[in-house]
Amino acid sequence: MNFPIKVPPGFDFKRTLSSHGWCELRPFEFVDSGTLVRVLDAGEGEPLTLTLTGEGAALVVSTKARLNQRLRARVERDVRHMFRLDDDMSEFYAAMSAEPEFAWIASDGAGRLLRSPTVYEDLVKSIMTTNCTWAVTKNMSAALVGALGQEAKDGRRAFPTPEAMAGQPVGFYTEVVRAGYRAAYLKELADRVADGEIEPESWLGSELPTAELKREMKRVKGVGDYAAENLLKLVGRYDVLALDSWVRSTFARTRNGGRKCDDKKIARFYTRFKSWRGLALWCDMTHHWFEEKN
Repeated sequence: MNFPIKVPPGFDFKRTLSSHGWCELRPFEFVDSGTLVRVLDAGEGEPLTLTLTGEGAALVVSTKARLNQRLRARVERDVRHMFRLDDDMSEFYAAMSAEPEFAWIASDGAGRLLRSPTVYEDLVKSIMTTNCTWAVTKNMSAALVGALGQEAKDGRRAFPTPEAMAGQPVGFYTEVVRAGYRAAYLKELADRVADGEIEPESWLGSELPTAELKREMKRVKGVGDYAAENLLKLVGRYDVLALDSWVRSTFARTRNGGRKCDDKKIARFYTRFKSWRGLALWCDMTHHWFEEKN
């Protein structure tokens, strides 16, 4: 079964797909710059394996399953969420277009950051990105999904539910997921979400100021400034920078003549973009990814 999902003007499938590393973390499978495979929890029954491609003014969903009206609506909802199709980028693009050096962002349709179908999944993966290499993060994600994710007909697996994760002892996260010191954090997070003590999905529509929402996120063990600020971007808050060693070194190379600088200098450079400064920074720091591919 194939069906198109209408996309907003200027949407660029390839740029959104490769906007950051999430496309490489199971249950996402990065096929190439024009194709993404994703296993989705269908809510009841077996998960669905989807192949997503960009074709003209549409994002095309392909699946071997037959979808009734309810399932198709759920799939479309999740795909729209993952690719940020309902995000209004007009204010951001106007701000970028006003700066000649950043005008490419609007003309290229950059700025939509791929995310998971749930904030919970993004939260788990954010914890898995801290203080380790990207290869280790990919291995942890693959091990977690492979061991606990519900299986689709083709053998691929969905991201595990909080309940499935809560049902495992800390030792599972140490020995199977190889999460190291994060093992206790993942276990505690799953327990608290499964018990209803934490509701990550509520962060999407939270009316809290960004600083207060960040403090709420940091109440989750294993979530520090960097993980919280990355997660804030994924729920649509772009007035944070999420600086790490890679961003700092890339800024030094591209914006400071190869010389190291402190975080205050980086913050000053993007402060003119106000509530969009974090997204402007990320587009700026990753611009070379797409230049190299072209």
